[in-house]
Amino acid sequence: MKNPILLSFLLLLLINCDNKDKANDLALREQQLLDKEKSFAQKEAEYQSLLKMRDSIFAQKHSDSIKIIKWPDEITGSWTGKVICTESNCSDYVVGDQRTDTWEFASDSLQLFSKIINNNNLVRLYSGKFENNEVKLNFKTDSTAKKQVDMNVVLNDISDTKMKGIRTIAVDNCIAKFSVELVRSKK
Repeated sequence: MKNPILLSFLLLLLINCDNKDKANDLALREQQLLDKEKSFAQKEAEYQSLLKMRDSIFAQKHSDSIKIIKWPDEITGSWTGKVICTESNCSDYVVGDQRTDTWEFASDSLQLFSKIINNNNLVRLYSGKFENNEVKLNFKTDSTAKKQVDMNVVLNDISDTKMKGIRTIAVDNCIAKFSVELVRSKK
């Protein structure tokens, strides 16, 4: 009888040891699976972050891309301009003074501008904007000039053949206003 009991005890011991090895293997596999799941979750989070970054890059305007700026077709080109002084507290400008010049509306790759030409000589170069169906022109002397001049032109009555508006000139401490009428030059 001793043998069967001893044999049963040894058999239970072997089975129990085998279960411990299997339990250890199972715990090791579970840990490896958890590590792989964590790694996958991190990669998934990185992927989602990269997708968001890509979408935000495509959504924003690129500062390195160049926007082509040009006047609308009905404004671009040469115009004959008549400017009449309507009010002034400046000694240089008298109410009723008139001037007729050629105004050329053009652009380069960076800006809109208008050249004022008289007797084939460039008189002035205005920087320009076109917004809310208005032409806005500006000329300002630099800080080293003897007279500080700031000229603004707003043309807000615009058609294919005629533009009208106002030019304001501020020189040092005085202001002069002019009516401006531009007629499309014959080509």
